Amino acid sequence: MVGMAYDCFANPLGAVRSTFDKAIASGADPASFANADWGALDVFRHFLSDQNGLSQVPILNHKTISRIQPNTLVRFRGMIQDMLGNEFYVGAYKDGSVWRTNKFTDVCQSPMGSSSDMRIWERRLVYCVPVPGQNSWAESFSDANVYKSMDWASPQREKRPRLDEEALDSMDTLDSDDVIEGSSTKKMREDGHTSQDNLPQELITGTCSSASVTPNNEKDSLPCLVKIYDTLESDLKLNEVFEFIGVITPDLDGIVDKVEHDDFENGFREDDALAHLPRSKVPYLHCFIHRKLAVQDFLQSSPTLEPKPQVIKEIREALLRHLTDVLGNDGLSAHFVLMHLLSKVHSRDDIVTVGNLSLNLTGFSKENVSVFGTQLSLAIKNLLPFTHYMPLTVGYLNTASLAPKKDYEANRLITGSLQLAEGSHLIIDETRLDAGTLNYVGVDNARLLKHLMVMHKVEYDFKYYKMDMAADIQLLIFSEGKSNICPADLVIPFQPSSVASSQASTEAVEAWRWYLATLRTLAHSIDSEMQTVIENDLVEARQADRSLGSQDFSSLLTMARLMSMSYGETSLSLEHWQMVKELDRLRRERLK
Repeated sequence: MVGMAYDCFANPLGAVRSTFDKAIASGADPASFANADWGALDVFRHFLSDQNGLSQVPILNHKTISRIQPNTLVRFRGMIQDMLGNEFYVGAYKDGSVWRTNKFTDVCQSPMGSSSDMRIWERRLVYCVPVPGQNSWAESFSDANVYKSMDWASPQREKRPRLDEEALDSMDTLDSDDVIEGSSTKKMREDGHTSQDNLPQELITGTCSSASVTPNNEKDSLPCLVKIYDTLESDLKLNEVFEFIGVITPDLDGIVDKVEHDDFENGFREDDALAHLPRSKVPYLHCFIHRKLAVQDFLQSSPTLEPKPQVIKEIREALLRHLTDVLGNDGLSAHFVLMHLLSKVHSRDDIVTVGNLSLNLTGFSKENVSVFGTQLSLAIKNLLPFTHYMPLTVGYLNTASLAPKKDYEANRLITGSLQLAEGSHLIIDETRLDAGTLNYVGVDNARLLKHLMVMHKVEYDFKYYKMDMAADIQLLIFSEGKSNICPADLVIPFQPSSVASSQASTEAVEAWRWYLATLRTLAHSIDSEMQTVIENDLVEARQADRSLGSQDFSSLLTMARLMSMSYGETSLSLEHWQMVKELDRLRRERLK
């Protein structure tokens, strides 16, 4: 068991170097640590879990950056917006007869001199941004916990309830068997000599209050360049949302005067991508531990509820009543919106995607969309952590950058409006779409939206070729008639009968958020007996209406799965299958 010898919060690099020294003293070969941990991560896992330190580590964002000290432990939550490849660095070198390490830092611990005793290692670079469309209620968790940890420096504190073990259990730690894969994108400097001798002592120890790494961002958004160690490329994917825990490095440009920036790097020249990401605007974080985040991780507080059938049923009925009120007492549309909010992609191949349920609510006009469309948009924004609203006009289509594009001069992926995190919700409002002429950009953007609706993929533009990236986005369209640009899985004529505001208590809203986040992850199956019933019903329906096709049957099966999930059940019952058939019959009656 690791003792209290390390100050993991205020001096994480001290813990890294101390454990490295112990490993070397025990006879370990520095070459064996090229893609491996020597015990440093055990120290941080102990601090974060057994010492309940996770909730004390400040979250790095645009509100907290000015108060966070360099070379201290922080955590950053964000979406991977760009993968910048790998870089070489001097991971270990000999200082006289003593081995030193530069792992988890950009600054050498001591002069490297001209010794040939160096070990060259690799680390991955990922550019992360705050999750696009993250709603304020999903950020309040960060705000509530970050400020109380700003002045916290001593590990001696009152024991807190152990709330962090489950989060730490799911964290991806660095395994000694993991090997970094992929091509390197960095060049080694010619001289290869760096030193901390000329650095101010405050920079080395991280105790100077004026050395905060405050970026000069105009927007309320803080990106972060994260340096990842000893992790397989498959562990991190574009557009995934992660929490990174590590050490934030200082802004060398802002602290060191009249000295070349490269003199303080640990042996390597930054490429074009990093040249466009100065530390004065984008903080650099060297990651110790990371974990992929799910929607549940953004709930401010999870109700102490057991997923018992009766509890789930009561929450479902309350949420359905709320949606019915929001939709002007249109209960049929409310049922479909509820299933829509529970949908997600749960399997896919090159052609077919299963699980998502896109909706097209028709019957909207410029007048009533300002009432019911606004109410539904606000309701969804209050229920889901990541939401987006796209007012579709001819001018917007002709000028918007929907697809991410590769900028080869800057060696960066320039984001587009459709580069969204998994589980995002997107409302497309076509009620503002008047007659007009689409230019080349507009035609291509309309094609991109249709491709997203049909294939659940976003096309990325790499200039010389296009590449489809899988997307799991809930899509809801407001339109007067059936949308031609965005062909949804289901078209539901919206028929409100009244206008009423729907107020809900904080407890109810939190229960609904928990309900949607929890039930949409349930596994689901259909037993052989129900499969026979469904097959017979679909054959009978096809004989009665020859216009029905495979897409209609696929939507019915998706609805059946979502209906079961809405009750917290993992297998389809005859009762719920009959409910789905009746809802679809009523929907088709409206379409006539």
